[in-house]
Amino acid sequence: MSRLPEPLQFLLHKHREIIRFALVGGTTFLIDNGVWYALKLTVLTDKVVTAKVIGVLVAIIASYVLSREWSFHTRGGRERHHEAALFFLVSGLGVGINILPLWLSRHLFGLQAPFVSVMTEEIADFVSGSIIGMLLATGFKFWAMRRWVFPDADARPDRRVHPISVDSSRVPSRNSGLAVSGTDPVDRAEAS
Repeated sequence: MSRLPEPLQFLLHKHREIIRFALVGGTTFLIDNGVWYALKLTVLTDKVVTAKVIGVLVAIIASYVLSREWSFHTRGGRERHHEAALFFLVSGLGVGINILPLWLSRHLFGLQAPFVSVMTEEIADFVSGSIIGMLLATGFKFWAMRRWVFPDADARPDRRVHPISVDSSRVPSRNSGLAVSGTDPVDRAEAS
């Protein structure tokens, strides 16, 4: 990361929470769709929506662990059992948001065989269940996680060393009376 230009380093550090949330989302997207298609193409061929719900539930469990320990690792403000209950409640609402476009595609719009070709059915399933549903649920979950599940920023100590760190021996303290040049990205962040 030190090879990246300073403005890009600053942006990555400033937006690391949403970047991490997106990476967790990408990982759980793969888990969700892997489980969904494995079930849809084998044991639940006639129960596509059920297969999707199972895929989403497996992804939610992975999402809780990754979100708590990585994406929102410094946020908190609640006891763990309360936090977990809220996480699964918000995720349950997310499941409903995620499943709704697939359900509408299949049952309201009739985009399933024999009414449409198998190829059209597969494309409609993927677009409604894996793109539209996932995007709607992800936006809702990011907002709800920060609002209710992990409401307090810096509630837990950050035990990790961030890729962008400042050598404290080279930075004058605020009480030292030395002028700070303003060329350091940390200085620019404090000034804005």
